[in-house]
Amino acid sequence: MLAVSGRPPQERGRWAFEMKWDGIRAIARCGDGDCRLYSRNNRDLSGSFPELTAVLADLGEGGELLLDGEIVAPDPVTGAPSFGRLQRRMHVISPGAELLRGFPAQYLAFDLLALDGSFLMNLPYTERRERLAELALDRPLARTPPYYPDIDPTTLMDVAREHGLEGIIAKRLDSAYYPGRRSPLWIKTPLRRTTEVVVAGWLPGTGRFSTTFGSLALGAYDDHDQLVHIGNVGTGWTMHARRSLQTRLNELARPDTPFDIAPPRALAATAHWVEPVLVADIEYREVTPEGLRHPSWRGLRPDRSPREAKVPPSQ
Repeated sequence: MLAVSGRPPQERGRWAFEMKWDGIRAIARCGDGDCRLYSRNNRDLSGSFPELTAVLADLGEGGELLLDGEIVAPDPVTGAPSFGRLQRRMHVISPGAELLRGFPAQYLAFDLLALDGSFLMNLPYTERRERLAELALDRPLARTPPYYPDIDPTTLMDVAREHGLEGIIAKRLDSAYYPGRRSPLWIKTPLRRTTEVVVAGWLPGTGRFSTTFGSLALGAYDDHDQLVHIGNVGTGWTMHARRSLQTRLNELARPDTPFDIAPPRALAATAHWVEPVLVADIEYREVTPEGLRHPSWRGLRPDRSPREAKVPPSQ
């Protein structure tokens, strides 16, 4: 179940609020002493996070259990989820001991969808949360974060900002769980603007970036399901990350533009096009008719499908 973007609702007694976690959304399916983790696009993440599947494996002893939650990588100083640190784990299928020690992950379970083989998705949010609390999931690598049924959302936003968190999510107390749907029964309010994009091509770099790209051409799908250009991004990488990404771009090279609507002529004259399969997370200031303003690269999202990258609305 997915949330819509918007201002937090003000009606007391109808909504609960949770923190918005900066990580990878993941369903945990546990049963018969085993546990697997799956992303939103049904990618099996279990190999990338073996410490999490191990710590959750015993939860399905009474029958199949399904959890909804977020995989995060806490900052060792602040404890807040760090998307940058999580990037070090997302693309490694079988991490070694050094990577596991240096960039530990954690699973934050915020919903319970099935217990002892029985589906709970038709139950109200409050009942699912009560069942989740009964699991007493409070382990070093897996826990259930709190929710707040009676709080001023402005206060919670201030707390999120103070602790470097991504924002808050409001959930209707009587809401069932609708898998695969983006519903106004869940409303997310981020503190910073981010969006998912499709990498469509790259422009040559100059100076110290002459051996790699200088910027990337970004696309997203509009209301007519057409891939359109929404700007370029040229910041947010280390030199090592640039070289690594350049290798992937070279492997995905194609002779013509992947955009369904012709991009600006200046871009088309210099761009090297790639197959539109890489999805990335971008932070930006605002959306203008020319595209994203002041975009910055946050990282690739292997847990997202290209069609999920939609043109963000203008503010």
